[in-house]
Amino acid sequence: MTYELLNTSDSNHSKWLARQEAIIASLRCQPFLLVVRPLLDDLLSSQRLLDQLKVLHDAGLRHVEVAWSSHAGWKSFVREIQGCCPRFHLGVASVVGREALQDLQVLDLSYAMAPCWDPALVSAARDLGQLIIPGVLSPTEVQQAAAFGCRLVKLFPAVTVGVAYWKRLEAPLGPLPFVVAAGGLTTSDLSDWLGAGHDAVALGRRAIGDHGFGDQCVDPALLGWLTRSPSSA
Repeated sequence: MTYELLNTSDSNHSKWLARQEAIIASLRCQPFLLVVRPLLDDLLSSQRLLDQLKVLHDAGLRHVEVAWSSHAGWKSFVREIQGCCPRFHLGVASVVGREALQDLQVLDLSYAMAPCWDPALVSAARDLGQLIIPGVLSPTEVQQAAAFGCRLVKLFPAVTVGVAYWKRLEAPLGPLPFVVAAGGLTTSDLSDWLGAGHDAVALGRRAIGDHGFGDQCVDPALLGWLTRSPSSA
């Protein structure tokens, strides 16, 4: 299956390609993303979550996605993160509709991720020069996303197919896109999944969690991994 570039200005298409290359280059330096899904309490009073993110920011974390919400306080919450964590490469997670594209533009965020392969949504973003990284699972979805021109994809939910799945697709499909493994993984999975050929790994909020880690507000194992990350300096 092939997709034609219809109703897409050359400048926006070039911007879409450039944004793919930029996030790929950044993830090659630090192959990890933290996905934060703010609760209602976070949107009303965000200090605890902001404090957790500041700890990770100072420890060297570079990639954070905030799950999109239609709540009136969502944009303000993202702006607070932009203000207190300026080195974050900030994106939007869980984008499933075009309503989020406007927020992506207003907040000047360079990328977003979707949980599934929706060529109409990816096309709408491309026409605006915005980047949505699609979620894929089946070989058909991987092939279709690559044929569309997606140079990076999210394997989701990764935990359902296991750590060896992605490499098994290489023989029938040929060269695969840059892949971010996401969904159901924990800090202890980072080494295994990166070692198995996944280009990057995304972890959810339980990596910082409200249950606490002793006297620390984030997972000590994640802090240790960030300390060893070459891009944390």
